[in-house]
Amino acid sequence: MDRFIVQSLIILLWVNIASGQQTLVGTVKNASGAPVPHATLVVKGTNAYTVAADDGQFNLAIQEAPPFSLQINSVGYKSREIRINEWPTEPLRITLMADNLLSEIVVTSRRRRELLQEVPIPVSVISGTLADDAGAFNVNRLKELVPSVQLYSSNPRNTGLSIRGLGTTFGLTNDGIDPGVGFYVDGVYYARTAATTLDFIDVEQIEVLRGPQGTLFGKNTVAGAFNVTTRRPTFTPEAHVELSYGNYGFIQAKASVSGPLGKTLAARVSFSGTQRDGILDNVATQKPVNDLNNLGFRGQLLYAPSENLHILFAGDISRQRPDGYAQVFAGVAPTLRAPYQQFEQIIADLGYELPSRNPFDRVIDHDTPWRSGQDLGGVSANVDVKVGPGTLTSTTAWRFWNWDPSNDRDFTGLQGLALSQAPSRHDQWSQEVRWAGEFSDRLSAVVGLYAFGQTLDADPAHTEEAGRDQWRFSQNTESPLWQTPGLLDGYGIKSYPSLKTFSGAIFAQVDYAITPRLRILPGIRVNYDDKSVNFRRETYGGLQTDDPDLLAIKRAVYSDQAFEADIDDTNVSGQLTVAFKAADHINAFATFANGFKPVGLNLGGLPNANGQPMLELAVIKPESVNHYEIGVKAQPTANTSLNIVVYNTDVRDYQAQVQTADLAVNRGYLANAEKVRVRGVEFDGSVRFNNYISIYGALAYTDGKYVSFTNAPPPLEETGGPTFKDISGGELPGISKWAASLGGEAATATSAFLGQDGQFFLGVDGFYRSSFSSNPSPSRYLVVDAYTLLNARIGFRATEGVTLFLWARNLFDTNYFEQLLPGAGNAGHYAGVLGDPRTYGVTLRYAF
Repeated sequence: MDRFIVQSLIILLWVNIASGQQTLVGTVKNASGAPVPHATLVVKGTNAYTVAADDGQFNLAIQEAPPFSLQINSVGYKSREIRINEWPTEPLRITLMADNLLSEIVVTSRRRRELLQEVPIPVSVISGTLADDAGAFNVNRLKELVPSVQLYSSNPRNTGLSIRGLGTTFGLTNDGIDPGVGFYVDGVYYARTAATTLDFIDVEQIEVLRGPQGTLFGKNTVAGAFNVTTRRPTFTPEAHVELSYGNYGFIQAKASVSGPLGKTLAARVSFSGTQRDGILDNVATQKPVNDLNNLGFRGQLLYAPSENLHILFAGDISRQRPDGYAQVFAGVAPTLRAPYQQFEQIIADLGYELPSRNPFDRVIDHDTPWRSGQDLGGVSANVDVKVGPGTLTSTTAWRFWNWDPSNDRDFTGLQGLALSQAPSRHDQWSQEVRWAGEFSDRLSAVVGLYAFGQTLDADPAHTEEAGRDQWRFSQNTESPLWQTPGLLDGYGIKSYPSLKTFSGAIFAQVDYAITPRLRILPGIRVNYDDKSVNFRRETYGGLQTDDPDLLAIKRAVYSDQAFEADIDDTNVSGQLTVAFKAADHINAFATFANGFKPVGLNLGGLPNANGQPMLELAVIKPESVNHYEIGVKAQPTANTSLNIVVYNTDVRDYQAQVQTADLAVNRGYLANAEKVRVRGVEFDGSVRFNNYISIYGALAYTDGKYVSFTNAPPPLEETGGPTFKDISGGELPGISKWAASLGGEAATATSAFLGQDGQFFLGVDGFYRSSFSSNPSPSRYLVVDAYTLLNARIGFRATEGVTLFLWARNLFDTNYFEQLLPGAGNAGHYAGVLGDPRTYGVTLRYAF
């Protein structure tokens, strides 16, 4: 019967050709082979279109002669475009991939196009459409969909991105070390994690790779990688426009336009802008703070003279000007200092009352403005050329980052720290040349060369300045000399850090099929790093005096400091993966990887001991990582995927960012913990019950411990006791033992609304994480409690035309902290980074 249908369709095709009428016939199916009913097929640039039947079959009459492009759309699936260069001699078989989380989709994680379920790496994939619908317009919101990801940000510079609790050091940023999670956009590595606070611009999909990836990516990544792919220029005209409005004055606009400039040249221009009023009230200035003010542009030019050569030029620039990133007073920890040095006694002596002791009143009275201005952008050129049985890719890029901040680090309306600013300029360049291809049905490989350089300098200087009340916070004796009028007023330091680094690497990974079901994937990386730092800090201001006792007080608060360090290091690392296809729809893998995180340099000043800087802390040892992982990816049914991974990661010389009571290193400093261990279990899955209902979810159990850290700074409540503490056995910061996400969507059959075909839908997603330590040295006060968030959206989605839906985030208005951090100088009080309250609004989207 099937043969008769196919033969009839072929005869119908040739009869139409002979009579001057051409007809395309075929079937539209999904990745599991089930038909996709009511898919729309359009010949781009014409009025010729058809809608597939219930069984996915279609007949499309066409007056045009090839070549032309066929656009296929169906709600819930990724749009697909097929180039028809000549009339086919048999029915078309078109496969659409579900546009959903954790679905059977194509990824490029191993530098080639593969089905997600067949890649022997734990990867989570978020489509650009789902990210847009869920309101995940930056990484901080994306983490609610991938529970293995942690992101903490007290401002864009002080942003830490981790996967499985490893990656960026927890706390205030020190520029002298490399992040352990690679962040890539269209193959270009972004060295500053501040980029993760920017809005995504016209994203196709985001792949989150978990575990070491040094044998696949140019820059070394010991904890994982974000592989972001943007939408490329197209040779058929298209445009997308999106507007969102919400409470707190939320306005977001997105737009992209793409099309041909000639037969071999196409362009794409994209824009994203987000604004929102502040969600904290500053009673001192009588205005709201912590608003959003983001703008981003991206332009691309694609030159494709043939299928064997593609050259993509891209440029982007993003700008943030928020009046925000203020932290609220969250509590007080009694310390081991004398009673007069306790926070409560300090503010009582100064006659000060906090505007509120409940952080969720969202009220502050800060007198120093919060400013977090940043500009980030760059240009790149990607060249893909077919060479032999594979593709040679060259990625050349230059990027910059300008940072202009202002902070109130005492977190009160008192003039403790009058200024806390670290304006910086960062420039980076990178060059990667990589070949990926197949030598035979059994052997494929990826081989690459990578070079990376960066400079980071103060612009013009980092400034820390005491205010009129700082004497009381810094007072460490009961001498009346501390009350000398004007002694510390305007007294501060200007720091001039300068960092230069170069990194070069050779990396390779081979995929060899021993049998049709058994493969081995060995990989190797040879890496060279050269880093130099020049640090100079000078005091200024305060009372001009020759009195040695007064000068000793001033030096106890701030002192001059200067040091230089230059170091290079070579590391060899690698991995071995064994992949076994136990059945047609069951893939298992086991991986051992040895990785490293490059040598670090302290770039925020060094703590003092006996009045002298601890120069032994200038250079931080590289991390050494041994990682073990076993995973299974299965598709029990055609519409179900279930994945589980068990892993253990041991890190020697873990690079920790630690806080100290020394005000001169307010940003903290770097130190090596002898050994840490992270182990866990991850589960993710998705179920599509039919064409209208789908559920997706992920669960992560993560256990992170200091196996040995014998010389750590004490926690906040032990300030005033011993200078160092053995915290071996304590919890690593930022890690929740349990984190989970669960979401789903229900849609109607194809319906008409506003004169167009589409679906009415209801989508819900939730996120849970258990409590976690928010300090490098575990503190019973700096623990963030567990919380649960629920988001929802409801509306109408069209294949082409108008999409309209209502949305709400944090639907139950849950009060929660994203991070807790001690005040400068460890006086006992601490502040919190608040999660957003309930927000809601409407989104209107138009595409053609």
